This record gives sequence, structure tokens and C-alpha cells, in this order.
Amino acid sequence: MSVKYGKFEMPKQIIVDKEKPDSNFARYIAEPFERGFGHTIGNSLRRMMLSSLEAPAIISLRIEGIPHEYMCIEGIVEDMTNIILNFKGALLRKLPMDDALNSRDTRMLTKVVEVTQDDLDRNKGHYKVTLSDVIQDGLFDIVNPELHLFTVTKPMKRQVDLRVAFGRGYVPSERHMIRDKTSDEILIDAAFSPVRLVNYFVENTRVGQDTDFDRLIVEVTTDGRVTAAEALSFAAQIGLKHFEVFNQFNPYVLTFAEKGGDRDGNEDELMDKLALGIDEIELSVRSANCLTGASIETLAELVCIPERRMLEFRNFGKKSLNEIKAKLNEMGLHLGMELSRFGITPDNVKDKIKQYRDEKKKKKELLKHEEPK
Repeated sequence: MSVKYGKFEMPKQIIVDKEKPDSNFARYIAEPFERGFGHTIGNSLRRMMLSSLEAPAIISLRIEGIPHEYMCIEGIVEDMTNIILNFKGALLRKLPMDDALNSRDTRMLTKVVEVTQDDLDRNKGHYKVTLSDVIQDGLFDIVNPELHLFTVTKPMKRQVDLRVAFGRGYVPSERHMIRDKTSDEILIDAAFSPVRLVNYFVENTRVGQDTDFDRLIVEVTTDGRVTAAEALSFAAQIGLKHFEVFNQFNPYVLTFAEKGGDRDGNEDELMDKLALGIDEIELSVRSANCLTGASIETLAELVCIPERRMLEFRNFGKKSLNEIKAKLNEMGLHLGMELSRFGITPDNVKDKIKQYRDEKKKKKELLKHEEPK
């Protein structure tokens, strides 16, 4: 059994508006959303992109002959602490696929770094070792191959071992669980999150005569381990996965009107109320006289007025204001209503209501003539 709901305005497609030529930044625009849904969707996507996406990162480092991180190395300008900080900036890209055997397992990358005297002579006695010199495995793509790691001043040949794992968020070194860790393996804090910044903005957009729908703008900046498009897609799929559990409570299946027929019916009913004259609703003589003195003839003119302005009318007090608010509440109306979806503003409300009344009268006369005699 299904329950029929009115139409929800939803975007049919997403507009991609890139500011930069690279794929690490993109701006996405989606419209229209029902009022309030822009913040709901935008904030959810932002939180998931910043906290829930996975990427590879180096979690430990071992350099041959270096027993701990608090020491200097002969023939290298930087001490071990600075070298570790440099390795933290390494960005590796790999999407673990289902068809790849154990593709999410922790990997050990090993490389013998050899710097000869010829290398030093060609570089004026200072050879800069970069990330591309240390990682040549081919299993991972290097996003920043020119990342400087350390500077060698004497001929050197040392084995460098890197342990790379997949994870989410930021994980300090104390939380890494490594079973086969060696005594000279140094654990490193790992920043797994590949998304650097997510901003979202919600603006008003128009659907027909209604201008209070939401336009959602999402700006995504990544570090290159995933593209902006991948980050948005992965976050959306993570969100859908988490919503599945709540769909088990479904005694009824919702169906939604495609053309907004229910909405139109409700709007006709609301316009009928707005077209009522002040003398057609039950108000005290004092309140009715105050509204008449202010040249307010219909409910549409009344609800267009903010509450704070009502007390500015002559001889109008809080007692009359409370009475009017209670009467409007009974009718599902309130002071300060936004009627732009009907094309009604405080400046044209009298003309619009007169036009609506005239059209209603013509329809009644037409139907009267069409009735069989």
C-alpha cells in the first residue's frame, strides 16, 4: 500500500563550474531544492567529505642504520625529526578495486637510495632526495613527486622502507597497530583524509512565481589523492548507505505527485482565504474598525503586514493584535506571510486580489451558463 505525497522540487542535474584547470577544485551547483533542503544536503555532504573518505598514507618509516628518530645522520643535512616531517607530506594515490587481490592491505615499499660522488658533483655538492627517488614501486601514483625529503652531502647508500596503509581521517602514530614492526621502524602520524576544504552556500532560486526555493553551491578542494568529482560521488554513496538502515520501517511506500496537483489544490484553497474581506471573518467591532481605518479590506492585505507594524495603526492595541493573530491562526495564516509565489507583494496586493475575484466571478458565471436547463 502506498501513501501519496505532494511534489518535491528536486534538481534534475548538477552544473559543474570549475574555477581552476586542475581536477583538485570544482564548484557544483544544484537547484531547485525545497526550502531548507539546501542546508540539509549541503552540510551532510560537507561533513562526509571531510571525515569519511579514504586514501593511502605512509604510517611508518625505516632508514637503514637509523635506530630512532632523535638523531642526526652523517652526510645528511636534516636530522631525523625533520625527515619524518617531510615524509608526512607525501601524497600517494590508489583506488582499491574489488577485483584486485587484497588491494586494501598494508604495503611495504622498499627502495635502496644511492647517491654517488658524480651525483654530488653535478649538484654542487648537495643532492636533494625527492619522493620520486624513494618510491618507484609502481603500485601507487605519486601526486607530489618533487616533494623534498632530505639533502645528501656525502656519497651514501641506504635502504629506505615505507609502510603504506589505507584509512580515514587523521590517525596519530600511537594508534597504528603493526604486528610485524621492527625495532628501528619509526611510526608516523597519518593524514588519510584527501579533502582539504569544502564550502557550501545556499541561495534563493525561482520556480515559477515562487522565489524561496534553494540553490545549493558546493566547492570542493582536494589534495590530489582523489579528484573533486570522486570526493562528491563517494560522499553521496556513503550517505545513501547509512540511510538504508532506516528504510526498514516502511509500513507504507511513499509516492510523489509529479505535477504538483496537490500543491495547486492547496494554493487555490489558500487564495480563496486570502480573497476574503475583513467583514467576512468574525472580529470584534473595535478590531474591524481599526483595520477599516487603515484601508485594509482583505485578508491578503492583512497578512502582508509584519506584526511590528500593526501596533503603529491608530487606536490599535495589543488586545486587538492578539485577537487578529488568533483568528488568522485558526485559518492557517499569520502576519508577515510571504506571498511572492502568487505574484503578490505589499505594493500590488489590492490589484492582485481584485483580479483573482474577477476571474473567480467569471468562472462561476461560465459554469452557471453551462449547466443544463
